Amino acid sequence: MNPEQFLYAESHEWASIEDTDDGKVATVGISAFAVEQLTDLVFMELPEIGAVVESGKEFGEVESVKAVSSLYSPVDGEVMAVNTELPDSLEILNEDPYGGGWIMKVKITNEETLAKLLDFASYQKQCGQEG
Repeated sequence: MNPEQFLYAESHEWASIEDTDDGKVATVGISAFAVEQLTDLVFMELPEIGAVVESGKEFGEVESVKAVSSLYSPVDGEVMAVNTELPDSLEILNEDPYGGGWIMKVKITNEETLAKLLDFASYQKQCGQEG
């Protein structure tokens, strides 16, 4: 997994897009920048398989010792899989946010939403402005 090839939402979620026989599938997670900002994660709420998610809308939340933060879907679609190991092993997000730290896989129903996402360079610029 190469984060430089991913697309990013301004709210710090990433999407790795794959072409499959059934259409495009996005693997979704949160960026290393977001994990760093949150620090000391203690809880994560995952979406249900089969749930419909919308670009820019909340699909779950992550809680740190500092705050509870909403997670927003970068794409429109249906949740096909969730990383069930993650809530019990949140340290994976620190160790491998772009690989083992994936949160959900979404079958994309509206590819137009991809145009709203940032490429890696644009996302890095945004993080530099926030940091």
